[in-house]
Amino acid sequence: MSETSAEALLSRLESHQDLDLADTLRLIMDWLRPEDVSRGVAAVVNRIEQLGIALDDHPALRERLRERMASELETARHLTLYTEIGLFSRRGFLREFAERLYERLNPRPLDHSNLKDVLAHVFHDPKDAQWVAALPNDAWWRLLEGLGCLSSESGRITRRAREEVLYALEMLAVWVAAEELEPEFLRLDPSIAKRHSAFVALQRELAGYVEAYRAWLSGDIEAFDDDKHVHVLIEQCREQLATFHKRAVTRGSSISLTHLLERLNQTLTRITTLLDVLDPSDTTARRRAAAGLFRELVIRNARRNSLRALWQENIKLLSRSVTQQASETGEHYITTDRAEYLGMLKSGAGAGLIIAFMALIKIHIEALGLSAGWNTLWVSLNYGLGFVLIHILHFTVATKQPAMTAARLAAAIEETEKGTASPGKLADLLIQVGRSQFAAVLGNVGVALPMAILVGWLYAQLLGLPVLSPEKAGYQLDKLSPISGLALFHAAIAGVWLFVAGLISGFFDNRSAYLNLPGRLHAHPLLGRILPERTRARFADYIGHNYGALAGNFFFGVLLGTTGYLGYLLSLPLDIQHVAFGSANLGYVAATRLDALLALLPYFVFVLLIGAVNLWVSFSLALYIALRARGTRIGALDRLIKAYLRRIGERPREFLLPPARQQAQQDKP
Repeated sequence: MSETSAEALLSRLESHQDLDLADTLRLIMDWLRPEDVSRGVAAVVNRIEQLGIALDDHPALRERLRERMASELETARHLTLYTEIGLFSRRGFLREFAERLYERLNPRPLDHSNLKDVLAHVFHDPKDAQWVAALPNDAWWRLLEGLGCLSSESGRITRRAREEVLYALEMLAVWVAAEELEPEFLRLDPSIAKRHSAFVALQRELAGYVEAYRAWLSGDIEAFDDDKHVHVLIEQCREQLATFHKRAVTRGSSISLTHLLERLNQTLTRITTLLDVLDPSDTTARRRAAAGLFRELVIRNARRNSLRALWQENIKLLSRSVTQQASETGEHYITTDRAEYLGMLKSGAGAGLIIAFMALIKIHIEALGLSAGWNTLWVSLNYGLGFVLIHILHFTVATKQPAMTAARLAAAIEETEKGTASPGKLADLLIQVGRSQFAAVLGNVGVALPMAILVGWLYAQLLGLPVLSPEKAGYQLDKLSPISGLALFHAAIAGVWLFVAGLISGFFDNRSAYLNLPGRLHAHPLLGRILPERTRARFADYIGHNYGALAGNFFFGVLLGTTGYLGYLLSLPLDIQHVAFGSANLGYVAATRLDALLALLPYFVFVLLIGAVNLWVSFSLALYIALRARGTRIGALDRLIKAYLRRIGERPREFLLPPARQQAQQDKP
């Protein structure tokens, strides 16, 4: 903030008679701008008061300033200010990225007759968004009043502004109606091509409203009609958008579709704001809407050429399109009653049985003495095909759940932010998620560990050799150590791969729905020649509904298998530790030391710690991405924690064991 006084500012404005609207406003804003944007709002308000007093003391100068700005505002173009800033581009990511990059390297000259460029010229500091957003409405109106913009002589400016807003409304309405013909929308709802949708109805209603408003501005009082019916149609458009969102979950989404839906939602919001700005029935509400629009435009203007902001927006869109599928899948990984809980326990036990043999195969592969590359290939196939087999048999690997359940939890949090859920319901969901994880881990470890001991003992009895030599057994124990073996660090790496596998599953599930994979496979000419109709239909349905899970499981195995090789190439101590495989490896070690099982008890605790790290790393990452994708956060965390502890206090047994059947419980805030 400049240290010059308000009088000095007025002297500069008076001495520079050649300043146009943009330069005049820039000089004023440069004087108002605080040095510390986080604590400078009070100083800005004080300066506005000083400027107002100084202008009151120099009415002739204020009038000259008003006339100078009014002459340009009466001819300035407003359209792109309302139809571009704050709305997603229609150019697509790559073209928008290239244009923003070029604009930063070689910016175009600003057109001072276009208010969009005037805004960019006046609020040129990236930090302007912070103090502008914090400044109260009254301060802005005091500034406008001080500059004479609210005087009776400024009626022509107000009329011009209203005309430009009306024109922007017409253009935005045309864009909304045109979106109806987008192929992505027709794919989700073909019937919109056969009937008049809410989008077209909104355009027609807005056209009538604009015509009536212009007649009212011209003095025809009876011609004016309020905007109530327009708001009704806007709500109908939002309902149609909600339908598109729901159908995108089952029929597949894409970045372009998510971008289109978000852009349409932004356009409807902008139309609503402009209608509020035009509403002549409530001056206070109109001014509040105008101030809110101004803040939004300044904030969005600060990010107009930001490559980082563009990247974040598109990553958010991509994440949302992927995590929508994960949220739906997450429903199947959450148990709510005793029957589902026992089913999860049995499913985990089945996976534990297979994992015991997968661990044995891995031990034998590593004993072959293959080169690092070939060893990595076979270990990756062992993991990948083993996980695919587990899925085909409808078993559950415990730590595969978090990426799915986190997306479901994020969806519930989004509902809470919108007021349709509560901390009590979220607490119940958290308990159900934790209980489901416990059941799956118990099934995995409870079977993999004793099965490995049994297989190791039978192996030694039948072949006369232990599965693991004393040196290899010591090596396996050392790998389970949190300190010397870096077990928890390696468990965190596995947690990251679990999270990535969840994203892969969501991506392929989304692609399956988007491409209608079951329909394509069922109608495939080659499959039609080699498979009977019924078999082909069952195959197509199975692949279509399990495409993401099969891909995610296989690639998860590949990620686990290649981590050690990556560490070998980089000369870094990279490896993975997974709770189920850790318990199986401990079982094979125990088979060689049956006389000293108590000495292995600390290593069993290490295995449980590995499982905790697996779960929390993957769950935290998945929850973070799912929340970012939905643009929400965990609000009122203290209320959620209190509700969670209250639920445990009321029903401590249900923390680990579910009720006999799901009960509708009274929600508590």
